[in-house]
Amino acid sequence: MPDSVSLENWIAYAAARGLTVANAPASEQALVRAQDYILYHYVSQFLPGYGADSPYVDEATYEAAALELATPGFFTTSFTPAQQKVLTGVGDIRWTVTGSTDSADAWANATPTSTKIAAMLDRYMPGKFQIGLKAVGL
Repeated sequence: MPDSVSLENWIAYAAARGLTVANAPASEQALVRAQDYILYHYVSQFLPGYGADSPYVDEATYEAAALELATPGFFTTSFTPAQQKVLTGVGDIRWTVTGSTDSADAWANATPTSTKIAAMLDRYMPGKFQIGLKAVGL
């Protein structure tokens, strides 16, 4: 991750949003876990030309760190794709399964996600139906 990601910068980022992050070992540990999550779940899959120094990566890391600080291990929670569900009815509460075990993608993405982080970084991710060309052996 870039040198710009730091506990001090996270404290400033949080303060600008009315949140408090203490300069404490638990905060530093949450930031390290968040960096791992952003690096391995997002940055490693970015389209060519984008990387850890792309805009919004630092901010996404701080958002992930806040989730990790509130719930240590948040992004390492394990579940199967078939456990993904959405609330589809309130009267006599009804849930609809949205996950599927039919593809390797479903298993690769069976991790908690943040809609805010996804909104920040999805612009760098390959689209589901995107076509690309690669040259091999040139």
